[in-house]
Amino acid sequence: MSSAEQEKVSDLKDKISKLKQEKNAVIFAHYYTRPEIQEIADFIGDSLALAQQATRVQADILVMCGVHFMGETMKILCPDKKVLVPDMNAGCSLADSCKAEDLAAFKAQHPDHMVVSYVNTTADVKALTDVVVTSSNAKKIIDQLPKDAKIIFGPDHNLGSYINSVTGRDMLLWNGACHVHSRFSLEALLQLKKENPGVEVLAHPECKAPILAQSDVIGSTQALLQHTIRSSAKRFIIATESGILFEMQRACPDKEFIPVPPEVTEGVGCSCNECEYMRMNTLDKVYACLLHESPEMHVDPAVAARAVSSIQRMLSMS
Repeated sequence: MSSAEQEKVSDLKDKISKLKQEKNAVIFAHYYTRPEIQEIADFIGDSLALAQQATRVQADILVMCGVHFMGETMKILCPDKKVLVPDMNAGCSLADSCKAEDLAAFKAQHPDHMVVSYVNTTADVKALTDVVVTSSNAKKIIDQLPKDAKIIFGPDHNLGSYINSVTGRDMLLWNGACHVHSRFSLEALLQLKKENPGVEVLAHPECKAPILAQSDVIGSTQALLQHTIRSSAKRFIIATESGILFEMQRACPDKEFIPVPPEVTEGVGCSCNECEYMRMNTLDKVYACLLHESPEMHVDPAVAARAVSSIQRMLSMS
């Protein structure tokens, strides 16, 4: 970064800090956002942890640096607060893979099934859901449901397959996926393991089964981060969105984190997996949304009322 660019970044950070104080605002950032976004955030975490934290802060304005459904979840849990998102176009391939109207039709075809939905879904889908889960609590919640319960699990097919394998369930799985976690290269992972014998592989359960089969630790983003902090090991191979590497390195400056690259597509490859939607959050956009208090997240009250019950059920079972 040039000196001029560094000066611009420093100036933006100062302006954002002043606006936060003037407007009693708090900034939340997902682990997958850009490093400079994580640096200015008051709280960093996964989507649900951030939404839960939002309910505990004393602030008038909440800025959610992540993707669209995260802003919705935060607004559902904090209906009386102003929730801003830097870019309304920051979507999610996983949430987009399950449209509310399609899920409603699928439910009608399986009226004897309950619906368990991953938190990575829209408010409209949560409103059709019996209980929401996260990657960290999915097994715990599924284990509490009756053994003979018929379950539709969506939208992440990879996560659902993993939960089936560790719970012995036979849930009916929605065919959705995170475009980042589903494109890790098995060939590249096997090569990394060969080049780094004995080094643990850490993977998110949204990855495909062949990647998980080669992994030593499978867990949520937060769980993987905590494992690297607690472990005495000095090197790790990481199969999840590369934004978490910033927080891992910040928490463990003496350790090395090796990202698993994605599969080469159309002759083009890269060294790490990034979510382009998360990267739509920039310092310029954070400053602009605080300055103008826009874009503001709104959720239809009727939808929010139905959606919040599925989230509250999850919280009561976690």
